[in-house]
Amino acid sequence: MALFNFGKKEGEEKKTPTCACNCGCPTSEVSEITNDCCAEAKDGICCIKVLGAGCKSCHDQYENAKEAVKAMGLSVEVEYITDMQKVMKYGVMSMPALVVNEKVVSMGKVLKAADVEKLLNKLGF
Repeated sequence: MALFNFGKKEGEEKKTPTCACNCGCPTSEVSEITNDCCAEAKDGICCIKVLGAGCKSCHDQYENAKEAVKAMGLSVEVEYITDMQKVMKYGVMSMPALVVNEKVVSMGKVLKAADVEKLLNKLGF
């Protein structure tokens, strides 16, 4: 799925790039992954993603992240990405990885729900 329309075919309007997390916010960054995902995101968090291969450890990280988000009372859905082409775009070499607002914040270990909460608080969320 292409997020941007770089070329303009005859009779077509060029689309404005939107955030890679598909929340709909416009961004001036012309890439599929942006560092500042959504400047106006509610609670400061636009999106949370768990990157993994579908193994037990990755699934555990996904469940722990969902539990942490719920415990914090955030209204953000946690996305679980197992498509290796999408995972590679983040430059992640070891999984599971945790991505917040399109920034990799943890990789290579399963964080418990309490650790995810601490990490989000440390990041200012």
